[in-house]
This record gives sequence, structure tokens and C-alpha cells, in this order.
Amino acid sequence: MSVTSPYAAALERVAVREGALSILGSTTRFWDYGDPDSATTLVLVHGFRGDHHGLEPVVAQLGGLRMVSPDLPGFGESTPMTEAPHDIDGYGRWLGEFVAGLDLPAGGRVILLGHSFGSIVVAGSLAEGSGAGRSGAGARPDAVVLVNPIGQPALEGPRGVFTRLAIFYYWLAAALPERLGFALLRNRVIVRVMSMAMAKTRDASLRRWIHDEHDRYFSAFSDRRVVLEAFRASVSHDVSEYAARIPERTLLVAADKDDITPIAAEYRLQTLFPQAELVVIPDVGHLIHYETPVTAADAIRRFLAEGADA
Repeated sequence: MSVTSPYAAALERVAVREGALSILGSTTRFWDYGDPDSATTLVLVHGFRGDHHGLEPVVAQLGGLRMVSPDLPGFGESTPMTEAPHDIDGYGRWLGEFVAGLDLPAGGRVILLGHSFGSIVVAGSLAEGSGAGRSGAGARPDAVVLVNPIGQPALEGPRGVFTRLAIFYYWLAAALPERLGFALLRNRVIVRVMSMAMAKTRDASLRRWIHDEHDRYFSAFSDRRVVLEAFRASVSHDVSEYAARIPERTLLVAADKDDITPIAAEYRLQTLFPQAELVVIPDVGHLIHYETPVTAADAIRRFLAEGADA
């Protein structure tokens, strides 16, 4: 039995429409939330092994805006790409074409938001010139928001030993026969251990809901090849290698207990961008979107308001 989301009531007040686009061989499913006539559109990119559900707690707090949240190709309800690999370059091309395919109205603001692995996808797409702004080749967004940004190589994080264990886990999943490897990747015990390690809240009911979310959605990937390609991309790149080539106003929403990127690395990451603001949320780790979505949304709303006044 699923656990009721603590953000369900707020999310029910946000209108949602569903759609799909064909991009690089992927049928990309997306969810279009909020006010379709809003002057500001946020395009959301979720993290590794997640899908659009993960960012819904943040979406629930921003109902006055328009928010478009796709499932990355090969995850959730989106089929894999057949015309590009599932690496940072491939996902970067996909993101640029996805935003262009939305045919967003001229004159409105477009904001790209990436969480965790999504922060690398967004940063890589913009730094490599894939566009990802309004329709048209080379289009750029008006601003960028990165939540729990991956600010340094994963092996250098405070729990680098766990990253090495993860590398071994995915190596083993690749080495085993297809059926056994696929089963290992979806093993519920391993998923639960991961969830328990990342959740920092002491609220028992919130922890139960977080674990339930991971149980329901963390294994929603299409096949072994996709998840292995994406994992290799997630540990081979980080936002710091792209930051200097992103001129747009950027908001970094970081956590002081993030096990993947320590807060010192996030302060360093801020200095690599031409113009970036860093907001640090206390007493939370890599699950800002689950544990402190209200605080994150407040920071995003203020950042967008300041940009509108500029």
C-alpha cells in the first residue's frame, strides 16, 4: 500500500496536462503543470533513476507558474533514445530539442531547472551550445536553477566509498546475464538501503513516504543498457566542468548535509559561474525536493521575482 504524500493537497490545487514529443527516437512523455498562460515557464529535469514524480513536491509550491516536467528518455514513461547515447551529450541534445519542441511563446521567460543528475544535464546542454531556451537553434534560457547540484566528481564526495560501492554494483549488473543484471538493478533491498542512507529527516512519516517514493519510482527504467549508460555519465561528469560557460543568472540550491557534494564544494562551484547565487538549506541532504520543497520553492520564487524586476 502506498503512503500518502504530505504534499498531496497542495499538488491537487495545481492543474496538470499531459503530452508527448518524439525526440531523437524517444517518445518523451511530459507533464505540464500550473498556469498555461503564465509569462514564466520552468522546464524541470529530474535526477538519475527518477522520473517527473520526484519534483512534484516543488511543483506543488509554485502553482502560479507554468512548469513542464518530462521523464528523461529511458526512465519513467519515456522510451529510450535511438539516435543518441544516454550520456551527457545525448541528454543535452535531447533537452535542447525538447524545449524547442514545446514551441513556447515569444516574449515569455524560460527557466531551466535541474536536480542532481539533472543539474549536470542542464549545465552540459547549455555549456555545449545545445540551446534549451526558446524555440530556434541556439536559443538560450533566461535563467537557470540547479537543486542539489553535483558540484565535484562523485568519488571526491564525503561518502566516496559509497560511490565506489555503487560503481561496483553497476559493474556487476553489467557483467551478469541480462535477466540477473536487470533483477539486481531493481532489487528492492538495495533501493531501500540507498533511500535510508540519503534521507536525513527525523520525521518518521516523512521518511516512510520518501522510502515509498523510491520503491515506486526508482526502478522505473526501460532496460539495463539505459541505466548503465546514464550511471556512467553521472559519475564521469559534474557541473563544475561546465559552469564557466553558462552566462545566465543561476541559482544554486544546496544542502549542508549532502553526501554527494559537500557544502564547501558548492561554495567553490558558485565562484565558477559568471553570475550565480547560492542558497544553502540546513539539516537536509541530497533530497531537498522531498524533505524541504517549500524552502526550495521560496528561494526559486524570490530568484524569479528578482529577475523579473531586473
